[in-house]
Amino acid sequence: MRAALALVLALAAPSPGAGWESGREYVYLEGSPGMVLEDRLSLTNPGAEALTVEMKAPPAPAPWIALAAGEVTIPARTRAEIPFTVTVPADTPPGERTATITASADGRTEPIRVHLRVSGPKVPALTVEDVSFSGGLVHYTVVNRGNTPLSPRVWLRADGLFGAPVTRRAHEVRQLPPAQRVELTERWDPPALDRVELRLDVTAAGGVHSQATVTKTFLPWPVLLLTLLVPASLRLRLRRRPTRAGG
Repeated sequence: MRAALALVLALAAPSPGAGWESGREYVYLEGSPGMVLEDRLSLTNPGAEALTVEMKAPPAPAPWIALAAGEVTIPARTRAEIPFTVTVPADTPPGERTATITASADGRTEPIRVHLRVSGPKVPALTVEDVSFSGGLVHYTVVNRGNTPLSPRVWLRADGLFGAPVTRRAHEVRQLPPAQRVELTERWDPPALDRVELRLDVTAAGGVHSQATVTKTFLPWPVLLLTLLVPASLRLRLRRRPTRAGG
């Protein structure tokens, strides 16, 4: 695939009143995951002497540019074309990518922006996992299971046997790229006595929703000790209960 490109860079030794002359200083490409896109840069040397130009592409993976040559010598008053490719990996999620190719000569550098649009359906999906409670903190993990970045919002709801349910105000988690996870905590003050279901609801744009729960029983120390001592006391009494002689 070849995109229309009319980019001309005037790479010449600087002279009084002269500067970089440029046409379009960006490249726009669009393709699907798995495609290899082809294009070329046109470099013009309007000077009276040959000019050696060094070309550099950013390291992978954004957006996977390969230049046909890293250096080219352009004769005086001549134009040179340098092909390049952009390889879109098969697992690339849809969206926009940008990178910069640079052309340098005689201590001067000209950037050429590359804008890549990866086409394809966006599939937003996320889960909330590994919910637990300890030390006054609710621990959980949010995982982006889709192919597009998401900014999740989290609600914490506590529903016990005693008292009305309490819902913590939602807050937004930092943007989560596809296939990434983040471990988070929420401070929550437990009751002295209750059996509480802690429920985490996570939502994101596109109607995405996930939910996970954990149930905890909270007992004051005196009650907890009593529940441990009473059965032990009963067992002790049963063991010491005298037996009656027959007859």
